[in-house]
Amino acid sequence: MFNFKIKNKLSRDIGIDLGTASVIVCVEGDGIVLHEPSVVAVDSNTDTIDKIGKDAQAMIGRNPDNIKVIRPLKDGVISDYAVTQKMIQFFIRRACGNAVFPPRVVICVPSGVTDVEMRAVTDAGNRAGARKTYIVDEPIAAALGAGIDISLPTGSMIVDVGGGTTDIAVISLGGIVVSESIKIAGDKFDEAIGQYVRRKYNMIIGERTAEQIKIKIGAVYEHGTAKTMNVKGRSLVSGLPVEAVLSSKEMLEAMMEPISAVIDCICSVIEKTPPDLVGDILRDGIVMTGGGSMLYGFDKLISDVTGIKTRVAKDPMLCVVNGTGIILKDLDGVTGDKIDLSKRKRGQSVQKMRHS
Repeated sequence: MFNFKIKNKLSRDIGIDLGTASVIVCVEGDGIVLHEPSVVAVDSNTDTIDKIGKDAQAMIGRNPDNIKVIRPLKDGVISDYAVTQKMIQFFIRRACGNAVFPPRVVICVPSGVTDVEMRAVTDAGNRAGARKTYIVDEPIAAALGAGIDISLPTGSMIVDVGGGTTDIAVISLGGIVVSESIKIAGDKFDEAIGQYVRRKYNMIIGERTAEQIKIKIGAVYEHGTAKTMNVKGRSLVSGLPVEAVLSSKEMLEAMMEPISAVIDCICSVIEKTPPDLVGDILRDGIVMTGGGSMLYGFDKLISDVTGIKTRVAKDPMLCVVNGTGIILKDLDGVTGDKIDLSKRKRGQSVQKMRHS
């Protein structure tokens, strides 16, 4: 009891869902404490960080020439190492409060990252102030956060649609059996909407407007009643402000290309899955996580194409970080930088980790 109190008082472990679109941080014992956009504003005159998170996001499209608003992660990996390090450091300090000792940090990465990309994340975490940085595959964390007991000898299929990448994996006995990661997800959906509006209405809209369209009326399956939204932008012809009314039915056409690529990847993973595990997936279905899974009708479309029942997990945007929270409870036995739950002793189930 004494050691437990000292550990929680002096240092608590931290889990980070380091996403292309947002960073979500959980602290051992406290749960989720931060949920901020992965956006940083840099003053080019002084080469210093001006704003991070929500404050930086509010500057997108409204920033003066000397302020560069950037997203230091692209397609699920670090594109600007120095800025990413500063961003992680900022969030660790906010999450730690007055902790005496640096925390151990678990950071989630897409399943398809290279060793070099994984090392960059590890180094960034360590340089940002972590006592030790561990890496875990996003599909593993997402499955844990979705309430799936991945320690069982049965196949579970996860489709995690984030901001920069979509991770598709079949998991059994604590490890990934088959997986693919494609750089098509929420950001590409936004881009497709922007291109559609430009092509059909001769109107240019900003990134944030495209994202709002996706959130409010985005759909990949027909609504019973179509939704509409007034959209403002700049005319390609006159250069003056213009307005158009978009409907949810138009979104089916706008996002057809990126959505088709994701579904093709899901089918590819199923084709590579051992027959016995395919049987498990047919019985238990596909579980979707990540913000992109909340697009209206995405689960229905996957069910129609694959013939496998598909459901969206509860709180899909939080599944990955909730999964890291479960992993935080049993870090003492981890060796190396990469967390491998397939090496866990038999009988150490997710339920035991969850309630330990």
